[in-house]
Order: sequence, then C-alpha cells, then structure tokens
Amino acid sequence: MAQTAGAGWQNVLATLVAERGDALTRYAYVLCGDPDDAADLVQAGLVATFGRLRNGFAIDRAEAYVRTAIASAYIDRGRRASRWRATAHLHVARDAIESPDASAERRIDLKKQLAGLSPRERACVVLRYYGDQKVDDIAAELGISSGAVKRYLSDGLSKLATALTEPGREHHGQLR
Repeated sequence: MAQTAGAGWQNVLATLVAERGDALTRYAYVLCGDPDDAADLVQAGLVATFGRLRNGFAIDRAEAYVRTAIASAYIDRGRRASRWRATAHLHVARDAIESPDASAERRIDLKKQLAGLSPRERACVVLRYYGDQKVDDIAAELGISSGAVKRYLSDGLSKLATALTEPGREHHGQLR
C-alpha cells in the first residue's frame, strides 16, 4: 500500500489518486461546498504538488502536500472572488426546494452558512473540525500565526452559532 521514497513521482501520483482521491475530493468539497469546484481544487492541488518533477516522497507525504495545496488554492480563489463581490447583487440565486427531512434542512443550512464565512474563516473551521487538526497545525498549513487561526475560528464559529440558532431566520447564504 505505501510507496517507497525512491519510487517515481508517476507511481506516487497514480497510487495517491487511486487510494486517496475520493478523500481528497471530500476534503475539497467541505472547503468549497460545490462538487465541481471541489474537483477543480483537487486538480489544482495535484498540479501544484506534481507540476514540477517530484521524487523521493511517499504517499502520506504527497497527500499532505496536496491537502495543503487544496487549502491554499481555495483561499486564493476567495481572495480573487472578493474583488467581485460588489457585483453579487447581479447573480441569480437558485430556487429553494422544500425538504421534508429536517436533518437535510440542517445540512443545507450549514452548507449555506459555511459559504457565508470568509475564505480564511471557512478554511480554519474546516481544518479544525473536519480535518481534526490542532491550531498550530492549521497555522503552519495556512502560513499564518496561531493567534490568527484562533481569531478566525472564533469569528467563524460565532457566525455559525448565531445563524444556526436563530429561530425563524431566513437563510440567504449570508451571515450577519
């Protein structure tokens, strides 16, 4: 199962995609909330990791590099998107379909609320609670201080708690 350090990068890439491709896609989906964007993020992470000739690392290290590249690509997209938020009112929102399942409603609400967080807040929340990483590990992965991670976690969780506990609140993908 594990590749040796001397194996060619092509073998490492093929094994990584075959064995961990679905997990990487799920990770990217939790970050961005869209299956097509998740696939694009995984592709970007693989290209960033294997774009240059890479020899000498095993599958577990390659996966760590790809996960870091996915998070970085997501944050970079958020930065670029923030320039265009002034035109958000021009975008048409999808029609909502009522679901009879309350648990599905909560998942949809959480997905909408995660989409309303800033890219850094969302990345920190996802890495902490989906990736089960410690604050220092998140700081190292995102290249920011531990204090900044704590601030993004606090701000993001505060927004999520407020939005998801207010009864009768209309959800429009935006947090207050």
